[in-house]
Amino acid sequence: MDTLPSMTIATEKVIAETRAWVDRAVIGLNLCPFAKAAQVKNQVRYVVSEATDPEALCADLVEELQLLANADPAQVDTTLLIHPDVLRDFLDFNDFLDVADAAVEALGYAGILQVASFHPQFRFADTATDDVTNATNRSPHPTLHLLREASIDRAVAAFPEADRIYEANMRTLQALGSEGWAALQAQCESDAGEATGGNH
Repeated sequence: MDTLPSMTIATEKVIAETRAWVDRAVIGLNLCPFAKAAQVKNQVRYVVSEATDPEALCADLVEELQLLANADPAQVDTTLLIHPDVLRDFLDFNDFLDVADAAVEALGYAGILQVASFHPQFRFADTATDDVTNATNRSPHPTLHLLREASIDRAVAAFPEADRIYEANMRTLQALGSEGWAALQAQCESDAGEATGGNH
């Protein structure tokens, strides 16, 4: 579910790139076994923030949290708030996650919604920058993932050993290797180009 009836080429491209990553990496590599159903049912809301500073991004986050909380889950089950023009440095982005969690608390959505994170420079603690396992959380653009706690609970209940997904993802990326990940990213770019009619 996209945000605007007529999107700019830049916005359209950002969404196409993110969709391609969800399809090929998140779903294609089975990094999140719960993602396919929402994507197939068109219950993922893709939103591109025009924010250029953390304050504006926080305002957009609050708006999207409220929208998700009030939306019918059958229409919008989860939201990807993509913000290509702010928090491009991973450490700054990582610091902002405390702000995101505080916003959830302030709105009274603790236990109802939560915010997960994806970033082009994502890095797990105690890993090298070029460690391929970091790719499990590397998206084309900085992205805040707004999730419903109820949806997570249902998915975990339906998936045996959900707590082992992280370990499985590490093995998947290690098997894929850096060259395989680069090839997948190239496929994503190609998919996005086709989806936008070659707009770059």
